[in-house]
Amino acid sequence: MPDPVRYSPDLERPTPDEAEVQAGMIAQFEKIQGITLKDYGRAVRGVHAKAHGLLTGRLTVLPGLPPALAQGLCAAPGSYDAVLRFSTNPGDILDDSVSTPRGLALKILGVAGARLEDATDATTQDFVMANAPAFTAPDGKAFLKSLKLLAATTDTPQVFKKAFSGLLRGVEAALEAVGTKSPTVISLGGHPETHILGETFYSQVPLRWGDYVAKIAVAPVAPDLTALTGASLDVNGRPDGLREAVSAFFETRGGIWDLRVQLLTDPATMPVEDASVPWPETESPYVAVARIEVPPQASWDAEKVRSLDEGLAFNPWHGLAAHRPLGSIMRARRAVYPRSAGFRAAQNGCPIHEPRRLP
Repeated sequence: MPDPVRYSPDLERPTPDEAEVQAGMIAQFEKIQGITLKDYGRAVRGVHAKAHGLLTGRLTVLPGLPPALAQGLCAAPGSYDAVLRFSTNPGDILDDSVSTPRGLALKILGVAGARLEDATDATTQDFVMANAPAFTAPDGKAFLKSLKLLAATTDTPQVFKKAFSGLLRGVEAALEAVGTKSPTVISLGGHPETHILGETFYSQVPLRWGDYVAKIAVAPVAPDLTALTGASLDVNGRPDGLREAVSAFFETRGGIWDLRVQLLTDPATMPVEDASVPWPETESPYVAVARIEVPPQASWDAEKVRSLDEGLAFNPWHGLAAHRPLGSIMRARRAVYPRSAGFRAAQNGCPIHEPRRLP
């Protein structure tokens, strides 16, 4: 593998209209959350509103990492408590037969080190991921167009969303039969009906990896989990079928995942500002730097919903300066995510905090 590229501020190129674009995103999030507040009588997240599993476990840094990987969180051996939240991406809470991309938010507790300026009063490190190696839009301006569509369809009756999702799944199945995929079709509801625990999740957009730049991924490695990769899961007639499947798994078994890092080695083929470009794994493979272990547990109960779902916010700007988020999409998240979390806290009367320890 070529030597990784050292981080430089010149890798980012903000555009003059970013503040305007971010203000537009905030307005669309407020529209989505206003609609769902009226529908549910409580505030939910503007995206990834529906959780399917709330898990606690331990993340352990692997020994003997080479210098380019032994950075930030992984600079020295250590073991940390962690929270994992599995979700799907709409801002409204839909039956699982509306099949959309999946997300994993990871919060690591008790991480020492210099903090990002938005997170000086905490000791957590957040990573926010989805089950595709690249983002659906290249930058904030393009994503704002998609967000307007999401906001406009938030209150569409579920019967229409289910029918449309079924149509798109057929389109995506035909595409995959000839060896291709459509991120757009998948994002609109054409995601295959598969088990969520078999997924590999990616940051999709880059961040600093200490002296370097990387994307990260969380991949299942326990045989019971890898057996679920691509496994069909029938959720028709089961509005919370994904949640039920996660609960059934963790009643009797634990899970093991690798935290992996893909270092930037060529800015030409691995752009920082264009989030829609997958970084070629032939040029820089994902390499394991830590292991996440989750014991058998109840993955969904009233106390976990209160403390981990309603009481926490996951934001890539909660973390170490060594893992500073990079690129247009990440800069937009810095503006939008606190407003979304603040809306939930104000409407629900439930303070959102950064935990010092697991509940």
